[in-house]
Amino acid sequence: MQRGRLIVVSAPSGCGKGTILSEILKEQKYYYSVSATTRQPREGEQDGVQYRFLTRPQFESLIGENAFLEHAEYCGNYYGTLSAPIEEHLSAGQHVILEIEVEGARQIRERCPDACFVFIAPPGIEVLRERLMKRGTETPEVIAGRVAQAERELSMKEQYDYCIVNDVLEDAIADFRTIVRAEELRCRKPAQQR
Repeated sequence: MQRGRLIVVSAPSGCGKGTILSEILKEQKYYYSVSATTRQPREGEQDGVQYRFLTRPQFESLIGENAFLEHAEYCGNYYGTLSAPIEEHLSAGQHVILEIEVEGARQIRERCPDACFVFIAPPGIEVLRERLMKRGTETPEVIAGRVAQAERELSMKEQYDYCIVNDVLEDAIADFRTIVRAEELRCRKPAQQR
């Protein structure tokens, strides 16, 4: 059995990565890594589905146990990826999708250089601002902070293997599938190339 591929996906908040991934994850060949976080659940979110919601002391205890493949603090909350489930699914031949922010992706690149890194970008910063406002889940101050963070993250997209601009949703989904297929056909993994 061929080992699965680790696919690291990052995008500023409001770029539609969740919508793209919800379509991709309908296929059985993928496993979605549920990240742990200390942020409060949004309306409708369930523990263990969108995130594993932890208290700050619980999260910090797991950091001390070296249980995370990566972790970072983002907008005042911790986010992290537990190592054990990742290895289990990769060994079983499933592609594992990690949806993480850019600092977490940097840590993954250091530890897993053969992973595939995909950045999802908005068509423009004003489009992003409008998408965040339409959510209706955050204050104007939080939205302003997320837009400022998005601008910083967009400046780091060149550190990724691929960039998908989510302008037309169906095209972005097709682009994601094309990237994964190219990775499946790759003879040498990036870490093997010199």
